[in-house]
Amino acid sequence: MKPPKRIVPLIEDGLVDEVVCQLKSGKEASVFVVRCGDEICCAKVYKEVNQRGFHTQALYQEGRKVRNSRRARAMAKGSRYGRGEQESHWQNAEVDALYRLAAAGVRVPRPRTFIDGVLIMELVTDAEGNAAPRLDDIALTEAEALAYHRFLIDQVVRMLCAGLIHGDLSEYNVLVDAGGPVIIDLPQAVDAAGNNNACRMLVRDVDKLTAFFSQYAPELAMTDYAHEIWAFYESGDLTANTELTGRFQRDERLADVDGVLQEIEEARREAIWRQQRLDAEEG
Repeated sequence: MKPPKRIVPLIEDGLVDEVVCQLKSGKEASVFVVRCGDEICCAKVYKEVNQRGFHTQALYQEGRKVRNSRRARAMAKGSRYGRGEQESHWQNAEVDALYRLAAAGVRVPRPRTFIDGVLIMELVTDAEGNAAPRLDDIALTEAEALAYHRFLIDQVVRMLCAGLIHGDLSEYNVLVDAGGPVIIDLPQAVDAAGNNNACRMLVRDVDKLTAFFSQYAPELAMTDYAHEIWAFYESGDLTANTELTGRFQRDERLADVDGVLQEIEEARREAIWRQQRLDAEEG
């Protein structure tokens, strides 16, 4: 097939030999099967920012560090240069996450190279060598649903131990190869320690998985792995080997709003008193 214009420079540089076919087109990127020498790979071509349907980057980027101060200032100001840097930072986040998670033992596609908005990585295949199906495209037995759910919960834990939360995990972002589930699509991966929305995103990821697998194994609907995982993480006790039960007792007590407001008022009065005392001493 005719190669997309973003892949043409990679062909000219000898990094890609042939574009075999288009695999899918999503809100973030188009994915192609390509040949790189003797290896069949996957090329993820990120769409231009004005062509995408994903407009909540700020929510996910909170907590991500930008080493170059000039770039950070430009991104904060939203200048043309800053928007370009923000886009590059967004795309590079997926590459960084893939390397980081692979090192942590998470099943993700192996990245090969990333140049000018094109990510070349491992093509996840089924037992026959064809592109692996998404989780939502296959029918499961109850036993398979329980096994896959447990495996993916383990993957979520490993991701969190590596400091990341997928942020958009569901049956649409999981492929199933001969060895089981493989997690894909990570440009929105969340920094667990630096993002104020981390807990909410972890809960959403886990709840989506549980809702999907509950179609095949209804008993999963009664579990609460998300809050159990987060409780272990907050206490500093979460490891890749932490034994989970899927049971979690939430604190149902109502917040003491009046008490909190009283403490705030007392703190305000004390601050005023300290300032008045300081002014008197200086006078």
